[in-house]
Amino acid sequence: MSSETFHVHGPHDHEVEHAAHSGDPFAGRIAVMTAIFATIGASFGYMAGKTQNDALLFKNEAAIKKTEASDQWNFYQAKSNKQNLAELGATLTTGEQAEKYKTETKRYAEEKGAIMKDAKKLEDLAKEAEAKSEASMHVHHRWAQATTLIQISIALAAITLLTRDNRLKLVSYGAAAASIGLGALAFMHI
Repeated sequence: MSSETFHVHGPHDHEVEHAAHSGDPFAGRIAVMTAIFATIGASFGYMAGKTQNDALLFKNEAAIKKTEASDQWNFYQAKSNKQNLAELGATLTTGEQAEKYKTETKRYAEEKGAIMKDAKKLEDLAKEAEAKSEASMHVHHRWAQATTLIQISIALAAITLLTRDNRLKLVSYGAAAASIGLGALAFMHI
């Protein structure tokens, strides 16, 4: 096997690398600017992925809690059915047998209360996890927007280097500033 590695470069990468070594101050500044933008973009990309994963984990937790709540409500329904049968037994019988069914009816009613409390608690936990998921997705979108803008800045910097247009350099700086602003909003969870 060869010890050489295979690298894929974008069309502007070669120009930026060449400009950085040419001694041209304009090109050198653009090359440094591009490297800074790329570093910021990598950080923003990481955070976008992290918040998306968090959102998916919260969404999964919500689904689990909803399933557990559904199980509790099914258990509640089973206890209701048993309570109804016990009430029917109490109505159809007399004496000691009727008292036994009345006792069972009371027990099932108490058990249902505890089950209902658990089911509602699980539903609340599911809603809480859903809210966390939505909040994480909102932040993810902010990071993704910031990443996209910084990538646009990098592309504009490469075009600036090729065209030597200072106005384009300012547009690149503006896009980078907007990207950093979005990154700050994401960081603050806004």
